[in-house]
Amino acid sequence: MDHPTKTKERKMEHIEICLRKNVQFLKSAGFEDVEFVHCAIPDINFDEVTLEINLFGKRLKAPIIIAAMTGGTRKGGEINAFLASLAEEFEIGIGVGSQRAAIEDASMRETFSVVRKKAPTTLKIANIGAPQLVKGYGVKELEEIVSMVEADILAVHLNSLQEAIQPEGETTFRGVLNRLKQITEAIDVPVMVKETGCGVALEEAILLEEAGVKAIDVGGAGGTSWSAVEHFRRRSKDQLGKTFWDWGIPTVASTVEVASATSLKVVATGGVRSGVHVAKAIAVGANAAGIAHPFLEPAYRGDYQKGRSLTEKLVRELKVTMFLTGSRNVDDLKRTRVIITGRTAEWLRLRGVDVALFARGERPYPKGLNKPKAS
Repeated sequence: MDHPTKTKERKMEHIEICLRKNVQFLKSAGFEDVEFVHCAIPDINFDEVTLEINLFGKRLKAPIIIAAMTGGTRKGGEINAFLASLAEEFEIGIGVGSQRAAIEDASMRETFSVVRKKAPTTLKIANIGAPQLVKGYGVKELEEIVSMVEADILAVHLNSLQEAIQPEGETTFRGVLNRLKQITEAIDVPVMVKETGCGVALEEAILLEEAGVKAIDVGGAGGTSWSAVEHFRRRSKDQLGKTFWDWGIPTVASTVEVASATSLKVVATGGVRSGVHVAKAIAVGANAAGIAHPFLEPAYRGDYQKGRSLTEKLVRELKVTMFLTGSRNVDDLKRTRVIITGRTAEWLRLRGVDVALFARGERPYPKGLNKPKAS
């Protein structure tokens, strides 16, 4: 186990590298391969469009989650306070970074618990790593993690690539599924599994559903590459971080795979950079979209007006997209007509997904979501 001071130092390095260096994937998340079929006669008024959803027992004004970023350092606490205030104001979701630091060092708990103070009513997501489950975190620690932020759901993050690249990485993953099954039966809040940039394939999604998990954040390739972040941290000759910079399943492909294979709630994170991307993520199977990197810079600098402007822009872009597809609400958007082309279409065809269904407003999904939207 890392000394708590080492954990804090690593978290600050991650933040600073993400701000100073270009650590984005070289390959795309796949959003350019998704096109909406324009609805020239939407048969709705713009002010009738509603973005509201219910997710994990909470009503959100838009299907947007400020994705997990940080915590466990003084600056991380300031960033979390900023993001929680933004999430509460706009009634969108918020996740925190790994809370392992707060279990190792009780003085760091405030850097996470500030979220429950600044965002008392909106959706909050707690976070712990899969290796910590395997290495002994039990119900006691998980309940502490959940209560720390008064979370509505616990995310267990999978970051096997980052752990393999990190000099101090913990690559203990044997038994993760069994531990997930145990904790889903033992704790009071739903469990979500969250990848951190490599995506989730349909086969693993099925296993996670069987283990009792209620949601998957696909955390697909196309946004921040944690292998790239570790490349800049390591400064080593083996170039491992550079070699695996682009490893992973692109976000759009992963979203379709998980949604087509399971009945789980799906959050699409990884390279979401606009309200149009949010709309595309939902149209191909997500219940909500997670966004991290665009919020980091204003949060780090404490520029709340820039954070507000970014959120307003995302919401406005999403609403306009819904209007132009004739989608009165998010359920309509889930069944709107989209064309999937390029590398994403090729990937999905090879993986057994009928992409032609999307063009007709149908879906290869369970629970009746394959019905075309009424004209």
